[in-house]
Amino acid sequence: MPRPLRITQSAELLHVILSGAASADAVPGATKRMETYFRAHREMGVRDRGEVAETVYACLRHKRLLEHLAGTSDATHLVAAQYLREGMSARALEEAGFRGDARALVTRVRTTETAALPFAVRTSLPDWLAEKLLAQYGADEALALADALNRAAPVDLRVNTLKAKPADVQQHLSEAGFACDATPYSPVGLRLRERGSVFRTAAFEEGLFEVQDEGSQILSLLLEPRRGEMVVDFCAGAGGKTLHLGALMAGSGTLYAFEVSAARLERMTPRLRRAGLSNVRAIAIAHERDARAQRLYGKIDRVLVDAPCSGTGTLRRNPDIKWRAIDLPALIETQRRIINAAAPLLKPGGRLVYATCSLLAEESEAVVEEFRAAHPEFVSVPASRILARRHVPLEAMADGALRLFPHRHGTDGFFAAVLERAI
Repeated sequence: MPRPLRITQSAELLHVILSGAASADAVPGATKRMETYFRAHREMGVRDRGEVAETVYACLRHKRLLEHLAGTSDATHLVAAQYLREGMSARALEEAGFRGDARALVTRVRTTETAALPFAVRTSLPDWLAEKLLAQYGADEALALADALNRAAPVDLRVNTLKAKPADVQQHLSEAGFACDATPYSPVGLRLRERGSVFRTAAFEEGLFEVQDEGSQILSLLLEPRRGEMVVDFCAGAGGKTLHLGALMAGSGTLYAFEVSAARLERMTPRLRRAGLSNVRAIAIAHERDARAQRLYGKIDRVLVDAPCSGTGTLRRNPDIKWRAIDLPALIETQRRIINAAAPLLKPGGRLVYATCSLLAEESEAVVEEFRAAHPEFVSVPASRILARRHVPLEAMADGALRLFPHRHGTDGFFAAVLERAI
């Protein structure tokens, strides 16, 4: 039974996350505020922190449904409703310190037929996103997708092939108490059977792997960087895909990591050192037309554009995104500017992969279609052809682009289109 501390602090933390502005940092807002909260409450043990974190994430995933059940947006009532959904009794809730009408709340939770609720309430989505998913995917597919987005994501790892083989890392982790299996699609991926922190293992400290969603790993494989090439990761962030690209290049050639946030690039430095990569040049640019990028026009072999987007494909990991204000038109305009600024980097025959972790066509297919209409020198390359060469058992869509979904593939939601410059 949860102690009063856990209910109280879960509600406090939930309120902090929901009332705060979106994080401008690479670390998602909920994660960043959770870390800050736990630093300020060092009296909490590991078990307490784990339960509070799980409870808060569950409340963020199911917030709209919980508000319907609780009849209020009060954080304490949302936490209580979530505990009841997990099987706690009204008496246990009262003994745990809940100050409210536990009997009435348990009645609402037990008697509400969730399948009869409106789609947005049942799936705990904001109206705007629910409407877009229904329009784009249809009722049945949208429901399966939304249900998958409301489940916790697995912990995926990418093996650093510069230092180890997947089977060896799998054995190391199993011996350390972290049983894992090969991922179904990425040839360098492992998936933990149970969630756990692997950051203190010897394998991690030696740079044998990074935590990275399997879908994210597939994007780097689509770029197919080769040894000795000049490659650009145009929106590098903290470097997850940069590290993978560097390993695919066997640490040779030159890999430019462009990012507008110097703070994000700073977090890449220790990761590069641990991975054993020395061919990466991390460059903080002021904007997509920065002169340091323009000096490379026509010289680059391959460019990855993992464009800033709504992040709707990552709701399993970042459920607080659902409750932020998102300026979708502004994001789409940024995406247009970035792909148009990144394309001139390529030499004839060069490859560009445009990707988003969005489920929405206007941030993905529509941006690529508009770009291709204005740039006939770029031709589409079927992703299936590349994936077959990489021994990845995935099929692309009819237009040749790749779509990954949590309910179909067990990955975060991703879109990726492969374009090559003909002249």
